[in-house]
Amino acid sequence: MSLSPKLEFRQTQSLVMTPQLMQAIKLLQLSNLDLVSYVDAELERNPLLERDERDELGEAAPPPEKASDLAEQQATALDVAEDRPDWLETRLEVSPDSIAERLDTDLSNVFPDDHGHAAGEAAPMPPADPWAMTGTRTTQVSDDYNLEAFVAEEKSLADVLGEQLGLAIRDERLRLIGYALIDEVDAAGYMRGSLAAIAERLGTDVAEVEAVLAILQTFEPTGICARDLPECLGIQLKERNRFDPPMAALLSHLDLAARRDFAALRKVCGVDDEDLAEMLGELRALNPKPGARFGSAPMQPIVPDVVVRPAPDGSWLIELNTDTLPRVLVNQSYYAKVVRSTKDTERAYLADCLQTANWLVKSLDQRAKTILKVATEIVRQQDGFLTHGVRHLRPLNLKTIAEAIGMHESTVSRVTSNKYMATPRGIFELKYFFTSAIASSEGGEAHSAEAVRHRIRSLIDAESADDILSDDTLVKLLRDSGIDIARRTVAKYREALRIPSSVQRRREKQADPAMSR
Repeated sequence: MSLSPKLEFRQTQSLVMTPQLMQAIKLLQLSNLDLVSYVDAELERNPLLERDERDELGEAAPPPEKASDLAEQQATALDVAEDRPDWLETRLEVSPDSIAERLDTDLSNVFPDDHGHAAGEAAPMPPADPWAMTGTRTTQVSDDYNLEAFVAEEKSLADVLGEQLGLAIRDERLRLIGYALIDEVDAAGYMRGSLAAIAERLGTDVAEVEAVLAILQTFEPTGICARDLPECLGIQLKERNRFDPPMAALLSHLDLAARRDFAALRKVCGVDDEDLAEMLGELRALNPKPGARFGSAPMQPIVPDVVVRPAPDGSWLIELNTDTLPRVLVNQSYYAKVVRSTKDTERAYLADCLQTANWLVKSLDQRAKTILKVATEIVRQQDGFLTHGVRHLRPLNLKTIAEAIGMHESTVSRVTSNKYMATPRGIFELKYFFTSAIASSEGGEAHSAEAVRHRIRSLIDAESADDILSDDTLVKLLRDSGIDIARRTVAKYREALRIPSSVQRRREKQADPAMSR
């Protein structure tokens, strides 16, 4: 057999991940906040993209004054057409074929369900926004008006301590030591720096640094500038005049309290059960992180991407939260005006911007429809949860949803990442509805792992100090209710719920009479 070079033709098919395809895939898994940031960056980079300020202000399009103006608007804007989705509009009519020719790809590679629409056929209108404002706008908001300018700046912990230091210490040298100590206080309010290192850096002795630290520990909030947890709690107890020898012994053995070894604590502190329960109750009322409330980042509320509410006929209405969807427009009139008087290199740049803008608008539209489709199927699968609660949450995986809506599992996984659904039972991440299955002991329908965890928590919450449920007892009760579960699984779920063992719960409830009731 001889080897010789030869030429042959071979035809193969492959999916090329173009930048536009990668962009569309990236948009699927972005949260609503990340999506807004991404679109803002595109608005700054692409001169042909503009924000739909009219929709943000809730105003209607101004009526044209001349017939020529009306003709020009109809030629350059599709946002006046009634069959366009109201959550996303564009001023340029783009056919899927033209996008495929220009970008050497097809949207069906990312959204395989979209190729069934004919060219030019609009997507169905989404349900009306239940949160849309009604009435007539009577005030005008200026672009230069900044409401945040009237919000007071939140003081940091260092600012609060610095103000108190200026009033408590007049000596400049001691005040300098105080500022050095404040710089070593962490966000929780604890002194993390070494006093010896601070004294060496400032050229003083440790005793003087400790004296200034003792002054700082009298500042508000009580317990600030402590070097460890026992010292922090001790400062607060001294403020309440409750720092006696038994309490000092308790603070010296907080490890026993963490292990709930109340027998050893009673012996160390020299108190009976009633006194120990009272002392532990006083400890729970203290603040272990006195500086945590200063200068913390503001809590960002979760904004749902999908809103689910009951319909009059007993079904569920699933709607997109249009407030989370950025509205962008492609300015075709500006492109037509500029492209006539530009050079070839500039025309190529504008053509690239136009293609990118068209693809972004189409990708945002498809992203919204895909989220709505996945959310609708999740609601259909988890109807029992929405109606009756977490005990009726069904086992569900990505494959079930993907097969039901005709998409790939990876697409469903991206859609459910960082997306939230507002339901009558609260706001849940879409991934919350995907739980593993636990077999039924009676051969019936499997149970959801989340529902089983809820059952375990309910059983433990209902136990009394005289009848603490062990893991073996929980297994028996669950099997009697039709859930086939192993003891190690019960222990794993209990630890995931941060519920201590039966021995620790018995000690705690016997030591605290309020918990035994």
